[in-house]
Amino acid sequence: MSLSKTWLDIVHRAATSSKKVRTILTPLGLLFFLAIIALFIALALWIDGLLGFPKLFRSPTNIVVSVPVLAIGVFLVLWSNLHFLKVKGTPVPFNPPPKVVTTGPYTYVRNPMVTGVFFVVLGVGLLLGSITLVFIFTPIVVLLSLWELKMIEEPELEQRLGSEYVEYKKRVPMFFPWMKG
Repeated sequence: MSLSKTWLDIVHRAATSSKKVRTILTPLGLLFFLAIIALFIALALWIDGLLGFPKLFRSPTNIVVSVPVLAIGVFLVLWSNLHFLKVKGTPVPFNPPPKVVTTGPYTYVRNPMVTGVFFVVLGVGLLLGSITLVFIFTPIVVLLSLWELKMIEEPELEQRLGSEYVEYKKRVPMFFPWMKG
């Protein structure tokens, strides 16, 4: 059995398990995700120092450039979470909403929360002036997210939510409203 199939089975079993199990797994899933992002940021800063890269921007330019990017990212994450919470779900795949969420930012893209995370990681890179975080690790986060969504999360959603999710997926782009497919 492939790694993606194994993870798909684990996520599906967790997402369809008892409320008690999902409640226990939710903070663990969130901590795991945050730890990976923190690891990427720390690794990028370490590589910048190791290679002697200069700061991308000096203060106060780094603040002027990063704040709008961070604001967009935080706004998308919070707005997305609000719409998950309205239907008694969480952003953690182990404790997802019980139905397809098509309100708020989900009207325009299937993964606005993930899009928000991309902006946050990019914004942190700009704020810290990390060449490696902006140009290497942000794209890695995007590619890993794309892989995880295509190989694990979306197949699990199709399995659990059926044709309603398949139809939603056909009409709503993955990350950005102007990108179809």
